[in-house]
Amino acid sequence: MAAPFVIVGGDAAGMSAASKAKREDPDRDVIVFEKGKWVSYAACGMPYYVKGTVENLEDLVAVTPEAFREDRDVDLRTGHEVVAIDPGTETVTVETNDERFDQPYGDLLLATGARAIEPPFDGIDLEGVFTLRGMHEAKAIEAYISSRDPETAAIVGGGYVGIEMAEALINRDIHVSIFEMLPHVLQPFGNATARIIEDHLSEAGVELHLETAVEGFAGGDAVESVELGDGPAVPADLVIVGVGVEPTVELAVEAGIELGPTGAIATDEYGQTNVTDIYAAGDCAEDTNVVTGEPDHVPLALTANRAGRAIGSTVAGDPTPTGGTAGTAIVKAFEMGAARTGIIDLDRAREAGFDPIDVTIETPTRPHYYPGATDLTVTLVADRETERVLGGSVVGREGTKRIDTVATAVTTGVTVSELQNLDLAYAPPFSPVWDPILTASKVLAGKLDR
Repeated sequence: MAAPFVIVGGDAAGMSAASKAKREDPDRDVIVFEKGKWVSYAACGMPYYVKGTVENLEDLVAVTPEAFREDRDVDLRTGHEVVAIDPGTETVTVETNDERFDQPYGDLLLATGARAIEPPFDGIDLEGVFTLRGMHEAKAIEAYISSRDPETAAIVGGGYVGIEMAEALINRDIHVSIFEMLPHVLQPFGNATARIIEDHLSEAGVELHLETAVEGFAGGDAVESVELGDGPAVPADLVIVGVGVEPTVELAVEAGIELGPTGAIATDEYGQTNVTDIYAAGDCAEDTNVVTGEPDHVPLALTANRAGRAIGSTVAGDPTPTGGTAGTAIVKAFEMGAARTGIIDLDRAREAGFDPIDVTIETPTRPHYYPGATDLTVTLVADRETERVLGGSVVGREGTKRIDTVATAVTTGVTVSELQNLDLAYAPPFSPVWDPILTASKVLAGKLDR
């Protein structure tokens, strides 16, 4: 019998791989080592637990540890940390509170994820200063709010976590300030989208500090204020640091596994690293950008689940590509939604060798006569020479899932004319005759013809 398929990390990529491998090859042992107690959980739902929309933290768990062990026959071992990999002997070294042992493997998947970046801010260790990456942090934030009843909160970073946590904390009757070093929140979504979201955040009561550097935090037993590089301190009884994540790659580096240009683990189209029989997937690993064809690091849930599932098939004997990434993402900001895919930034497009052209339009989501119509702002970017759709963003009170149409175009190499001619569904309760994506592509096609 083949040596076990061993997986390091028990969230999206790891458990998807474990389930798929066991389903395809039931006779092979599949062992998952997870250093924490939580597995297969929806990290994207954590802000909504803090908000109160999700009542119980356990509701975010997709499949319980018991279900993996009993129903799926996966040897899942929580509270087990892999501390070393020896590719020569094909073993991993595992530590628990009580023991240390070596586990042989036939195939090994690194699904070690990513961790929240903690800048060297003064006072970052003060009580009341949190990051939000794991379930234990969501639990700690909720407990702090419930026990301390903070009146003011500071969020450092205007990305996904920052925007979603702003809504969550406002809903808890906490005054929120967002501090962002860049000119806009949600900068990767494009300036047009960012400005609309900023106006909406301000209307919702969020105090925005753009192009503002944070130096640290001050307080006695707990945080009391945010110290700025330029300007007076801002009161804060609670701080969320959400400036991004970095791939957890120390195990890989120590084992001689190569990193790619993004700093994540380099892999081929099947998730294989430079070391035979060792794979990597999820937030610790690179993917191929479907627009540029170059390595990219986009730590998103679908990317991790899909890559893990593909690797599970591969180690079970059915080589399956992990798929590329378009960086498609969507975020809710109070009553607005914003979504993006592909390359929106024109400078980045030029660096990738394209001659980009873009258009931004505002158009209704339904016919003017049908109740409930709202405006949707759509940005599309294309390459002038090939007319290939490179990316896009949408923002509005409804209809932001239309980004999936653009994501499909980006992934399959559709041109602006081909996008314009898609046969999309129409009925007054759902869309005007010319869907907003079709309207934007018509306008962009006209710009290309000039």
